[in-house]
Amino acid sequence: MVTFHFPRVSRPASPRRLARTSDGDTPVIEQPIRMVSVDTPEKAAYAGAPPTAQHTLDRCRARLADGTYAMLPEDLREYLISRLTPDAAERHITAATLASAEFEALQDRRLTRPNGRRRRTAVIPTGEVIDRYGRMLAYVAPWYEGGNVDPLPPPDDPGRRTFNLDMVASGWGAMFLIYPSLPHDRDLNLLIDEAARAWDGRRGMWAEFGEDLLLAYEYRACVKLGVAKMEDPAETAAGAFQRICVDLRNLRVVGPHGYFEVPPSHRLWIWADDFDQASKDLKLPG
Repeated sequence: MVTFHFPRVSRPASPRRLARTSDGDTPVIEQPIRMVSVDTPEKAAYAGAPPTAQHTLDRCRARLADGTYAMLPEDLREYLISRLTPDAAERHITAATLASAEFEALQDRRLTRPNGRRRRTAVIPTGEVIDRYGRMLAYVAPWYEGGNVDPLPPPDDPGRRTFNLDMVASGWGAMFLIYPSLPHDRDLNLLIDEAARAWDGRRGMWAEFGEDLLLAYEYRACVKLGVAKMEDPAETAAGAFQRICVDLRNLRVVGPHGYFEVPPSHRLWIWADDFDQASKDLKLPG
């Protein structure tokens, strides 16, 4: 019996559609991709249409106000309550539809070659590669065929930007950096700068719906807090805030509950299980 004493990384099986078979060891499947470093609002599929989702958010708001979630810091509870407006779900889901339209328009513009033919899409896996939901974590960009017809633009040309970056720059996606799927330093700082311009300039979703719009990760957290059947408030609260936030301006660790003290353009997220290793890799202050 052969025994190797080192940890293996695996994920649960996920169902995929077999598109074709290239050869005896190469099946071609449909693989969903989660674009890293960006987070756009959730559509109705996540928590229901606006009336249903709003009922969940209203229940979350009531629990934050009545002490059910007293284990959460008061300033976080007040911050979330201020965003859980009577139309919070409608605004968020409408923003999701508009963000999707922005992404489709972006693809149409950047994947169309000068001769009118459609470019292929470049997929650049990164970091964890496959997440817990079976999605590939990647950057996505236009694929240039090269030659005189479709030459690869120079490195600083806007044509080389990823869709991830452009969605953040448009203001229809919030920057969502999660260790270890981080871009290289040059691209990281470009992303931070674009995120800051989008936030400071109130572009995209903030221009349309205001700066109190629930960001996607806030919306998901509030939906978890507002779940209809809840047995243990502490366990539910812990499940809603599983990532630790770091302020990229000074690498200060603000924890899972202090993220709102940091502008959206400077939030770095680390899963609790990854924090010890991230502290070493990123040289976070002790």
